Amino acid sequence: MILKKISYAGAFFAIGLLTDFYFLKNADKSSPFNISFWYIFVPYFIAYIISGYDILGKALKGLRKGDLFNENFLMSIATLGAFAIGEFPEAVGVMLFFKVGEYFEDRAVNHSRKSIKKLLKIKAEFANLWVDGKTKQVPPEEVKVDDVIVVRPGERIPLDGIVIQGQSNVDTSALTGESVPRALSPGDEALSGMVNLNAMILLKVTRPFEQSTVSKILQLVEKAASQKAPTEKFISKFSRYYTPSVVFAAVLIAILPPIFYQSGIMQSLFTHQETWSEWVYRSLVFLVIACPCALVLSIPVGFFGGIGASAKKGVLFKGSNYLEAFRSIHTMVFDKTGTLTEGVFKVVEVNPANGFSRDELLRFAALAESHSTHPIARSISEAYGKKIEESSIEHYEEIPAHGVKVVAEGKEILAGNDRILHLSDKAIEHKSCVTAGTVVHVAVDRTYAGYIVLADKIRDDAKQTIQKLKSEGIKKIVMLTGDDKEAAERVARELSLDQYHAELLPQQKIEIVQQLEKALDRKKEKIAFVGDGINDAPVLVASDIGIAMGGLGSDMAVEAADVVLMKDRLTGLLDALYISRRTRNIVFGNILMVFLVKAFFLVSGALGFATMWEAVFADVGVAIFAVLNSTRILKDKKHLKL
Repeated sequence: MILKKISYAGAFFAIGLLTDFYFLKNADKSSPFNISFWYIFVPYFIAYIISGYDILGKALKGLRKGDLFNENFLMSIATLGAFAIGEFPEAVGVMLFFKVGEYFEDRAVNHSRKSIKKLLKIKAEFANLWVDGKTKQVPPEEVKVDDVIVVRPGERIPLDGIVIQGQSNVDTSALTGESVPRALSPGDEALSGMVNLNAMILLKVTRPFEQSTVSKILQLVEKAASQKAPTEKFISKFSRYYTPSVVFAAVLIAILPPIFYQSGIMQSLFTHQETWSEWVYRSLVFLVIACPCALVLSIPVGFFGGIGASAKKGVLFKGSNYLEAFRSIHTMVFDKTGTLTEGVFKVVEVNPANGFSRDELLRFAALAESHSTHPIARSISEAYGKKIEESSIEHYEEIPAHGVKVVAEGKEILAGNDRILHLSDKAIEHKSCVTAGTVVHVAVDRTYAGYIVLADKIRDDAKQTIQKLKSEGIKKIVMLTGDDKEAAERVARELSLDQYHAELLPQQKIEIVQQLEKALDRKKEKIAFVGDGINDAPVLVASDIGIAMGGLGSDMAVEAADVVLMKDRLTGLLDALYISRRTRNIVFGNILMVFLVKAFFLVSGALGFATMWEAVFADVGVAIFAVLNSTRILKDKKHLKL
């Protein structure tokens, strides 16, 4: 709709310019009795109303509420003043350019916020209610506490509950962001949003839908989005002082000199009789010069230039307010899996025992896991690196919450967690190990063969990036993860993080971010969160700046974030920080230039040395210079080097 308005206004503006040029010599813009006046005035006036009626409306609304001195009021009186003195193109141009800039900035800031709830996929579509030995599909909202529901393999758990029958593994990545499935047995708690992987289970519902884990995440996203105010526009801050100053100055210019002259006061200062029309004209010139067109254009164009430059480096800012705020980050909070780490499990240790070699331990583990689709099984097979003869496997049994039992090559092979070594009355003797990673124990013919440690590999660029962020002024680096404490401690120690928190659910992540915010000067210091999973969406929205790893990250995280690292590299944070600082310098350079030039011409206009031509230069000309200056960053090839 707004694009149509801009197009229509632009078309009438062009017609006005052509008509104005045609009647250049014979037109009398001050006389409505001249037919050429109407040929020129009508298309300009239509363009002005189409592009600026909402600005005029806001100015009138502010006038009724007592908010007289704002940029809408100044633009209204300046452009109406330009119309009054016959400078129609200036009046229309200011309104039209303002509308274009406003459209692009608002669209960039708000586009990603409109469909957060719609794209949140963790809510199940239905629940299988167990009634008299049969299942009935009902909406999750209709299920009551203590009802029994059935969750089949591949289905998402619709409500929180306790497992009362069946054993299975569940994918918890939507809630915790971690890759390792969790084993569920009777008596274990199952949370809504998890995905059942292996076998059918029966749950006894413990919470109604509105209090379930999924519902809480939905509420957190919506609440965080509503509480997060956009960065205040720079021009609005200055308008508190700038607008009333220039308005009062214009009024004084229009009325004081003629009063002084006619009353005989200070007549010696005037070279001729001062008329009301002359000083009203000067005051209108003064207002046109004071019109914030250059600021209205140069500030958003400066930030859009920064957004364009960052996009070339694979960093997408969803609004100029986030680009401006990025330079003020005090605390940067990271998710672990898929952000600081690659999100892919790899074998990091192979520890044979009782005379088994490293290769033998890997081969027996790969034999045991050859029929499994579990991520850990795939990682072990990749670490072994050789082809497994599946025909040698005589028997395969998956033991939920324990591991697998295989008979191959005439040998019984057990592979799994510590519990699998205690299945029989006589436990298999083995080494106890505490390590930062996921451990797979292996036993062959009830002889302990050793254990394999798998871990999520830390990103190659993580350590250097974090060190550089600290050297560039980021005061605190924190990691939040749903993983266990040992794995979190290993990553935090290797990356020299200031702080870490483990075994967290999404609502706990937000609580920690809120605690960190309390220690900041909220006017000057910002907190940013970097994540990649659906579970990160609430905290991405709650943070001052939410940053998503876009290459491998979930659609939900990318949609909820304010900044997206499209190349899925942490070094993009350094590019973003440099461009934010560089853009800020260019924008404030523009502001300084605009005010210096305008100050000079405002004085000249008040003294009668500047005509409308100088007024147009002081406004439109300076705006063009500011825009050209803003485009410099698009050609800037510098960045923060590691």
